Amino acid sequence: MDCIFCKIAKKEIPSGKVYEDDLIYAFNDINPQAPVHVLIIPKMHIISANEINDSNKDIIAHIFKVIPQLAKELGVAESGYRVVTNCGEDGGQSVSHLHFHLLGKRNLSWPPG
Repeated sequence: MDCIFCKIAKKEIPSGKVYEDDLIYAFNDINPQAPVHVLIIPKMHIISANEINDSNKDIIAHIFKVIPQLAKELGVAESGYRVVTNCGEDGGQSVSHLHFHLLGKRNLSWPPG
């Protein structure tokens, strides 16, 4: 498999690790869209949100259990943050491995402006 996120999770490619456990890996985005921009990925290769099912739902639940912990450690829990996942080409998914963006330390209100 030639998935860049799988290679990052296996430490074959260096990354700015923020968090790791048996199921997930979190690292700083190389093209941050906010002062805090962390990607959270399952270590299991799951292509997109369309692939979430009974066999991997516990991993996704675990990600959402860890997100508030990361937000606190990164100093955005109180001020607020956004969690985003893109699904498919039209949804802006640039890597075919499910990932969640945790963004903070700037006003992310919608619509922008």
